[in-house]
Amino acid sequence: MKTRFYATYVSALAFLLLTSCASLRTAAFDQYSYQKGTEIKVDAQRIMDKATMSYASQSEAIENFQSELDKMVEYEKNKPDNQISYAMWKMMANPEKNFIAGFLKRWKDQGTLSSFFITEAKGQVVEALDMILQYEGKKDPAAEKRLKAMLGIQ
Repeated sequence: MKTRFYATYVSALAFLLLTSCASLRTAAFDQYSYQKGTEIKVDAQRIMDKATMSYASQSEAIENFQSELDKMVEYEKNKPDNQISYAMWKMMANPEKNFIAGFLKRWKDQGTLSSFFITEAKGQVVEALDMILQYEGKKDPAAEKRLKAMLGIQ
């Protein structure tokens, strides 16, 4: 009788512990997210280097890149317990922010960009992508804290 009571008690305690920590859950490491994130980082740098040329001359490569970025946002949106990574990818894809989509919008609006601007913008974009990749690779509290600070969330 005592064994049954303890088994029920331990099961109930385990259930409560697991469900009460639901808000603390983070998506597990995802090789696809890490690999695609790395590919996007490399492709972003290549495209940004070409911004001294006319936007029109690179429009096909830009469209392909934007398509890959949109796919990544959609993929991250549908992963469970993935609010932080999803928010970062949404920010990267937002043309009103100073990340890769904002860079591409500015390039389109101005036709070409200066080497100085490209270098400065590339530093920002690469740093943000590195933060996403570090978080995706480690899922550690320090990486999560840096992303939350960038996103302005607690």
